[in-house]
Amino acid sequence: MQELFPSSPLQARRAARVLVDGLNDMVLDYAVPEGMEGVVRGSRVELPLRNRHATGTVLQVVEDGEWEGQLRPLARLVADEPVVSPVLMDIAEWAARYYAVPVEQMIRCIVPEPVRQERHEEKTRKVVVLVQMPDDEKMNKINARAPRQASVLRYLHASEGRREPLADLGGTPALNACRSLEKQGFVRIEEEAVHRDPAGKEEFALSQPLQLNEEQAAALEAVNRAVDARSTKPLLLQGVTGSGKTEVYLQAARRVMDAGRGVLILVPEISLTPQTMARFKSRFADIPGAVAILHSAMSDGERFDEWHAIRKGRARIAIGPRSAVFAPVQNLGLIIVDEEHDSSYKQENSPRYHGRDIAVLRAAMEGATIVLGSATPSLESLHNAHTGKYEMLRMDHRADGQRLPLTRVLDMRTEAKDKRNLGILSERLRMAIDDRLHKGEQVILLLNRRGFARALQCPDCGYVAECPHCSLPMTYHATENRLICHMCGYRAVVPNRCPECHSDAILLEGYGTQKVEMVLQRCFPGARVRRVDADVTARKGALSAILHEFRGRRIDILLGTQMISKGLDFPGVTLVGVLNADLGLCIPDPRAAERTFQLLTQVAGRAGRGDVDGEVIIQTYSPQATAIQFARHHDTDGFSESELALRQQFAFPPFTHLAVLTVRSEQEELARFSIATLYKRLRAALPPAVEITEPMPAPIAKAHGQFRFQCIIKSASSRLVADTCSKEIANLHHGEEITVSLDIDAYSFL
Repeated sequence: MQELFPSSPLQARRAARVLVDGLNDMVLDYAVPEGMEGVVRGSRVELPLRNRHATGTVLQVVEDGEWEGQLRPLARLVADEPVVSPVLMDIAEWAARYYAVPVEQMIRCIVPEPVRQERHEEKTRKVVVLVQMPDDEKMNKINARAPRQASVLRYLHASEGRREPLADLGGTPALNACRSLEKQGFVRIEEEAVHRDPAGKEEFALSQPLQLNEEQAAALEAVNRAVDARSTKPLLLQGVTGSGKTEVYLQAARRVMDAGRGVLILVPEISLTPQTMARFKSRFADIPGAVAILHSAMSDGERFDEWHAIRKGRARIAIGPRSAVFAPVQNLGLIIVDEEHDSSYKQENSPRYHGRDIAVLRAAMEGATIVLGSATPSLESLHNAHTGKYEMLRMDHRADGQRLPLTRVLDMRTEAKDKRNLGILSERLRMAIDDRLHKGEQVILLLNRRGFARALQCPDCGYVAECPHCSLPMTYHATENRLICHMCGYRAVVPNRCPECHSDAILLEGYGTQKVEMVLQRCFPGARVRRVDADVTARKGALSAILHEFRGRRIDILLGTQMISKGLDFPGVTLVGVLNADLGLCIPDPRAAERTFQLLTQVAGRAGRGDVDGEVIIQTYSPQATAIQFARHHDTDGFSESELALRQQFAFPPFTHLAVLTVRSEQEELARFSIATLYKRLRAALPPAVEITEPMPAPIAKAHGQFRFQCIIKSASSRLVADTCSKEIANLHHGEEITVSLDIDAYSFL
């Protein structure tokens, strides 16, 4: 009997280097047997691996190679065409070198896990099709001897299309009846693929294009001109909140679709995906299945079906967060990066790529037009526009003619402390909320810290309850009555007495969203208050359900972290309050001021999108801060001019590249010694123009039970830093007790 999967080594003319699916980045060489000429770079193949069969992605095919000995042959080609396109393979190789990671890691980003897993195949169902109806005489006989068969025939005859899923005909009990009818030639039982749609059974009514104002029309004309010319020069669309950028995206996408090309839409957060999906599915409801969604909160089956719908060209619009930049959109014509400034586009774990920058690269390599949209563009993008790398498009007025909300800054240092609300709500903000609620309007409150209290502290001896695995205070969560570390997730019981001095005066310091929710319910007992943070939205669909309720005016006050600060459009919101606006300013990060300005401007833009003027109240202990004052006046130009001058003075991005080299280990001295060794070698290997700080403990010196040390490298060439550091890290020959990471174009310095 012939072996189904031949595994005996053989000498062949061609060999394939394959990334084997699994947890480890295992790359093995296999012979390409005769008759398998379709194996090329990017192909998905099945292969023998020890005593089992596995799948993998072909990274490279070598023709007429010379090998010492023989190679085991590939078993079969999974798909006739490459699953990963040549362009995406090129992007993977470029990104691997730029971000100093193995190319295997980038391939795993391009081919998501559900696609790599063999068990996630197309879902099918049985469908019963009416071939012909029996005449009246036969029908009467069938009805007399087999009533279920007669019922099936009548149901199919009355149904539209005369075909129905077996499940709708009664499922398994009806199967025998259908098989009997099939033998008689009256019906046919077929198998059909079932698409697992993340939108479920939700239906979207076709929406019509809106009338554009002059600024929108000018922006759309510029985008269409670039699309027609196949220009790859990035377009930076700076439009104030509520200026109608989404309508420009929709009409530009229609132009691209009509030309038979594909569209890729990137959003910074999963929370924005449902809203964006609904708008695009409604606008393109006349093209069934045109819009596909990709994000990690979907089930594996949904991701599998959506990814293949995109790859096969059935879906020509792909929408998703950062990882969707690798979606296999066919004949790509337009990429839109919404809220391009958002730091969520930067991957926190290896490979630490930036979704926006990969999108710009992909547009250039595929001949597509790219639009980077934001009310508060990143300083990198603004600098690129000033130097001519990007083309600037502006929309400085709201689409509906409404004014930007009036913004007030309250100095909490001078506010009288009110014991009833624990100093969380100023009297002015409390009165403003009360006034809006009486008018039947809605309120959004932003506090970028979840939990009930920031820390548990003893006033007698100064003890603070810290995580034993991280050098961070644990946060008290009232709903679980536990202390929780927001770094590693460690949980602990709340002590009744101080563990150090045994005082019973131990108390909770600071506040988070849970505590604010309690204060709001006490201050406004008749209001419908909902909280939105990572604790509430952990369950699939929870965030979408809450936002749907808020849009339907079934929630009066929406309290949340930064996930509610951007991209959401609620016409009923007339008041936005920001609690403790200083949180983002007090971290060791060159982008702290920029992020604070963007966050405040974005959340302020949620107010006054309907018929009533909006109002914003910012509570702060640093009212003089540049970011807060510029945000107060919605002055993006003024802030960017001021901040860019400061960045240039200190040679910070966008005038240079910053990289963070981190060494971590459970053994503190081993981590310290390793970073010192790397520092000495890099000082010798890097040119004098490259600055590298001396080794120091990271701002969070211990995390997940590991001690962390870092060096910050500043250079005009990130490629030089990546290549040199990669070489020295490889030469360090560190064991498993040491982990070394390099973050190119770092966004986090903690």
